[in-house]
Amino acid sequence: MLTDVDERTALKAHLLRTGIAGCVATTRDQSLRRYALFAARDPRALLGLEPERDWSVADLLRLMAERCGVSPDPGRISGSETIDPDRTIDALDAFAGRLAAAVRRREAVLVGTGHPGGLQEFYAPLATAVSAAGCHVLTPGEGRDVDITTRFGVRTFRLSYVDGVAVLREPGAGDSASGAGVHTHSPLPVRAALAAAAAGPGPLPDLVVGDHGWACGAGQLGFETMGAADADDPALFVGQREGRLSVVVPLDDAVRSDYYRPLTRYVLNRACLSQ
Repeated sequence: MLTDVDERTALKAHLLRTGIAGCVATTRDQSLRRYALFAARDPRALLGLEPERDWSVADLLRLMAERCGVSPDPGRISGSETIDPDRTIDALDAFAGRLAAAVRRREAVLVGTGHPGGLQEFYAPLATAVSAAGCHVLTPGEGRDVDITTRFGVRTFRLSYVDGVAVLREPGAGDSASGAGVHTHSPLPVRAALAAAAAGPGPLPDLVVGDHGWACGAGQLGFETMGAADADDPALFVGQREGRLSVVVPLDDAVRSDYYRPLTRYVLNRACLSQ
């Protein structure tokens, strides 16, 4: 049986081997462009967050070096971005601890992702596990239309739940397209889900789990939120620093979906939720 140290060592090796942490696919210039957009309060980088203070690019670089492990050198403007695997694992430990608390309290949990092509593999087993352990995994607003502004104009998508995880899907997607979903950074889907929960007979979530607009949108509205974020997503880390997100896991959010499964197993083991 693996010890905690062995399990951590094995996970760290996996993170580095798959590019979830270490040298990641996100480039330095991508990160710096996103930091500049956030500093200018561009909605594309805010992801639904309304920062309490002004954040300069230099401020964001210091924060991301501290929380994510990117290089703090402002003179480094190209090459691969870096995520510290130890920071990733530390955040996964905190993530697992909060999930365990949710189970002890039989909390209502809402899970959603704007990265259904990859991070669905991380979230879905977590939703299944906390549901089996007695949490109420919410599905408010299922089937509701959500209008999203894209570079091609306003498009209408449908709020759906796949294995307990909220995603946006094309309106014509049938039930057979169980894994299909739309990549989005918008906070509008979580706002639609939370509005439906507030209007319905069921509970509001005690905890929201997600990424991008799901995490920032929920945290901005005052819901306790945990999320995952890449090195070019400063909004979630700012939200954590300002007290609107409780846990943020730094990771590359666009690797192969099956690469996230060991992270899920690690969280479930740490939360004592493994079957």
